[in-house]
Amino acid sequence: MRMHALELVVLLLTVSAALRVVAGRLPVPYATLLVLGGLGLALVPNLPRIAIAPDLLFILFVPPLLYGGAMALPLRDFREALGPILRLAIGMVLVSVAAVAVAVHAIDPAFSWAAAFALGAIVSAPDPVAVLSVARSLVLPRELASILEGEGLLNDATALVAYRIAVAAAVTGTFVLWRTVVQFAGASIGGVVAGLVVGVLAGAAHRLTREVPVAENTISLVTPFAAYLAAEAVGASGVIAVVAAAVWLARYAGAVGGPAARLQNAEMWVVVSFVLESLVFILVGLELPIVIAGLGGATMRALVGEAVVVCACLIVVRLLWVFPSTYVGRSLGRWLRHSDEPFPSWRQIAFVGWAGMRGGDSLVIALALPLVVATGAPFPARNRVIFLAFSVILATLVIQGATLLPVARWLGLHDDGRRAADEEAHARLVAAEAGLHVLADPALARARHPEVLRYLRQRQRQRARRWAARETRNAGVHDPVARGGSSGSDAMIHDHVTPAPSHEAGRLDEERATSYSRVREAMIRAEEGAIRQLRDRGEIGDDVMRAIQRDLDLELLLLGSPDPVREPPPEARIDRQLEEGPAP
Repeated sequence: MRMHALELVVLLLTVSAALRVVAGRLPVPYATLLVLGGLGLALVPNLPRIAIAPDLLFILFVPPLLYGGAMALPLRDFREALGPILRLAIGMVLVSVAAVAVAVHAIDPAFSWAAAFALGAIVSAPDPVAVLSVARSLVLPRELASILEGEGLLNDATALVAYRIAVAAAVTGTFVLWRTVVQFAGASIGGVVAGLVVGVLAGAAHRLTREVPVAENTISLVTPFAAYLAAEAVGASGVIAVVAAAVWLARYAGAVGGPAARLQNAEMWVVVSFVLESLVFILVGLELPIVIAGLGGATMRALVGEAVVVCACLIVVRLLWVFPSTYVGRSLGRWLRHSDEPFPSWRQIAFVGWAGMRGGDSLVIALALPLVVATGAPFPARNRVIFLAFSVILATLVIQGATLLPVARWLGLHDDGRRAADEEAHARLVAAEAGLHVLADPALARARHPEVLRYLRQRQRQRARRWAARETRNAGVHDPVARGGSSGSDAMIHDHVTPAPSHEAGRLDEERATSYSRVREAMIRAEEGAIRQLRDRGEIGDDVMRAIQRDLDLELLLLGSPDPVREPPPEARIDRQLEEGPAP
């Protein structure tokens, strides 16, 4: 019985979920297992092919994956690593394009210069999907993760511009250097402008729909496609536009959206990224029989030899580039800023040089090569270009990708989480103090139910004391967290009937609950403002701010529930030493 396309999609998602569970138990990146899973599925008889045009495939997968990755990238860390990111995303890509073109043209003159440069552009840029997948599966130091993620988000723009120029040269037979430089600059600048415009419009739409979480999340899903298509429509870089829109919204949209939408949006993008990443890597494996079938009479020995040369060229050139470019770039930066910023460890540089995996992007744009040139002749070496692109993906993901964890351990690269923990403790302490400032408002001193204020003040002081202790605690020491307040209850077990309080007692309880919700919401708004100020000043990263924001959003949602809090007794028992004594 032949499997239909819908059944295949169900099978692929099921296999993806199973492989994700397996990846958590093996020292192998998830992307590597997915490609191997796709290769295994390709051996299943009568398996249908998901026939999607390459251009449509690129639009369906790349913009949302780039958007999700860019939204999660801490902007402060991105700015700090901007120099290494640009050296890799622009310089490394262009050097790789030239090196691959020279290598394949030298070993086989059947590759015209235009076709050779097209192949170089296809395989030169590490795929952002692969890089983000691997970076998340390894616990790397934050600066290393930022460099790899930032490179993966920006290098596609360089590679795609180079690809279009090479393909145009192969089709028309002409190449003008100055026009190429202008086209590259225009595509990059136009992409930033288009992305920022879409980001501003999307931010305005978030403000209008903040009371309707479903509508707000729909706008979030549409935004990457809108940014990409808008940029491509004016001849700019759609990839850069998606990244620019995501960075803008990650920075500013959090202040305009509602708590329910923020919580739903975060979980939605986790699922979307998982599904799309899984499908694109499995599709890479499924394409193997089709790629081999299109090779015609070419000998496998010659093709494998060419693939080895291309893979070795990419790996060696990257390793040779990262060391001098890092030291020269850092030296120039120190001279311009008159600083004594230390040089990165050779271990970190070596790992960046080794972590250059290619992925589905390379295969998608290889499949998008035109069939014929302007004269009607076949595009030179088209099928071989596709095979070599697939070989590079397979080698870097399955072979090189599987070595990343052992290499990181051998080099001693591991994030101990100390910086994030210190920033979180500081941010939560500042937020707790901001809430206490709200309680110090003279207008609240005249509140009808002062016991509610005493309860909140006690609870907030306990929070502040906890995070103050964590902030000053010696690094690496984790004492048990003290917990204030009593959560126990001496409630009796009743036989299906709970006696109702008197009318007056019930009204008093309702007033207390309302008072609690109103004051606590004001405190949470102050805490949100405090952590955003810390983020804007660069004292904490976006990842720390999002973690605290998530907790505050959850509490805001609970405040709107019918039972927002365990109300304090008529006179909350106050620890006078805690209430009146100085904070340690």
